[in-house]
Amino acid sequence: MTATQAPPELKTVRDFLRHAVSRFRAAKLVHGHGVTTAFDEAAFLVLEALHLPVDQLEPWLDARLTAAERERLAGLIEARVATRKPACYLLNRSYIRHLSFHIDERAIIPRSFIGELLFDGLFDGDHLPQAPDPAQVSRVLDLCTGSGCLAIVAAHVFPNAAIDAVDLSADALEVAAINVKEHGLEDRIRLVQSDLFSALKGDRYDVIIANPPYVSAEEVAVFPAEYAAEPQMAHLGGADGMDLVRSILKNAKKHLTKNGGLLCEIGLGRAIIEADYPDTPFFWLNTEDSEGEVFWVGRSDL
Repeated sequence: MTATQAPPELKTVRDFLRHAVSRFRAAKLVHGHGVTTAFDEAAFLVLEALHLPVDQLEPWLDARLTAAERERLAGLIEARVATRKPACYLLNRSYIRHLSFHIDERAIIPRSFIGELLFDGLFDGDHLPQAPDPAQVSRVLDLCTGSGCLAIVAAHVFPNAAIDAVDLSADALEVAAINVKEHGLEDRIRLVQSDLFSALKGDRYDVIIANPPYVSAEEVAVFPAEYAAEPQMAHLGGADGMDLVRSILKNAKKHLTKNGGLLCEIGLGRAIIEADYPDTPFFWLNTEDSEGEVFWVGRSDL
């Protein structure tokens, strides 16, 4: 079957969903780019390709498809198997909750736990020690911004804040620029090419958000094809994965306002960081799919 030939017996959304799950499972694809199962990635691929809401599967299951739609879905399903590129790259689209982002292979696919925490009201009430009131936050820094997704989420959570979105990769910043423009936030988000804080001399922020590379060199060397499709520099965090995290912790204090704090995602590096900084009272945060992979620390505790 070529990329544009759909089996004639596949006629509905339900048919293609089942077909995609079967193909993905048979090919032993790896899932982890915003979805964790073959079913979830198949549902995303089918719905997004048909320009349907990606959070509404049930109403469309028995909808019959046009010839062009059938060919498009068949081609995408086969491309997912043949190239092993995540569906987000094949469709140039990813989501954090209700926010939609352009994505291509110049930047890592959005999937940060920080986005979930922010949308779940992390800065509302007394969830965090030494946390500023979202309405009073005037400046936010998003380190290692990649596609710009967390900077855009931050613009929604901190309605009065100006946001600097920083990345070392010029390619990633080109993707971020597309997303900032799509969301109409050019007047609030400034994109800066910088090696962490190096281009931010004298700048101070109420909140620093960081989702740096935090995968060890040993793990990156044996990545499955799906993860290897992403920019390596977006993953590689040194021998134990924590090189950039240590650099952020070393330098964050001088870039925080008096009552500011750092929100940082570090993957599975909690034991390493706690051993390296035994006197720092990190406040560890959990989500529905993670435990202790994100910490908050106030400026006075750095």
